[in-house]
Amino acid sequence: MEKIAFKMKLFPGMQDEYKKRHDEIWPELSELLIKSGISDYSIFFDEETNILFAVMWRKKDHKMDHLNSETIMQKWWSYMADIMHSYETNEPITKPLQMVFHMK
Repeated sequence: MEKIAFKMKLFPGMQDEYKKRHDEIWPELSELLIKSGISDYSIFFDEETNILFAVMWRKKDHKMDHLNSETIMQKWWSYMADIMHSYETNEPITKPLQMVFHMK
C-alpha cells in the first residue's frame, strides 16, 4: 500500500454542500473506488483558503488511472463541478502533494 495526498479547491461558500454530497456518496461510486484499490480515503477542508486536502491509501497495483473512463465517475464529477474548480471535462483540478514529513 502507498499513501498519497492531493489538494482541490471549492468555490466560496460551498463547504456545506460539499460535505452534504459526500455524506450521501453514491454506493456504486464507493464500490468503484474500492475496486480500484483505494482505501482509507479522507478529505479535509481549510476554511481560510477553500482548499480541500485529501489523503488516501491505495494498492501498489491500483487502477486509479482508469477511473476517468468509468461512467459513474464521470457522473460524479458532473455532479460536483458546480461547487469546485474543475476542468472542462468536469474532472476536479487536483494538485499532488509531496510528503515532507512522516512520523510512525
